[in-house]
Amino acid sequence: MIAYERIQELAKKRHFSNLQEVAEKAGIAKNLIYSWKKKKPSTDSLKAVAIALNTTTDYLNGLTNDPSPIHDALKDNEPGITWTDLDMPYGGAIPDDLKNMYKAIAEQYVKDHPDKFKGSH
Repeated sequence: MIAYERIQELAKKRHFSNLQEVAEKAGIAKNLIYSWKKKKPSTDSLKAVAIALNTTTDYLNGLTNDPSPIHDALKDNEPGITWTDLDMPYGGAIPDDLKNMYKAIAEQYVKDHPDKFKGSH
């Protein structure tokens, strides 16, 4: 499956010694990733692995060829998130001042919970 192959590739690039180490960092069963050779991963497990590898689930699922995490993509002047991405049908892009507020909240969260982000930079 695409996810397994991409996880394997990124793990190597991110200097993980094996997929068990990735699983440990993601907080999932140590051999779970290996089972993804033949079966589709659960959304929650794949999300945890994406965070551990500093990428997106879209990349791991083969929906994009850009392994950059969302915050890196936004820095490159890509359109970014819209109201629809947040399941809010208001239409149009999110205003910059509101994006800045979300960013400030996220940055404070990272400062308050550094243990959740060890090694993801």
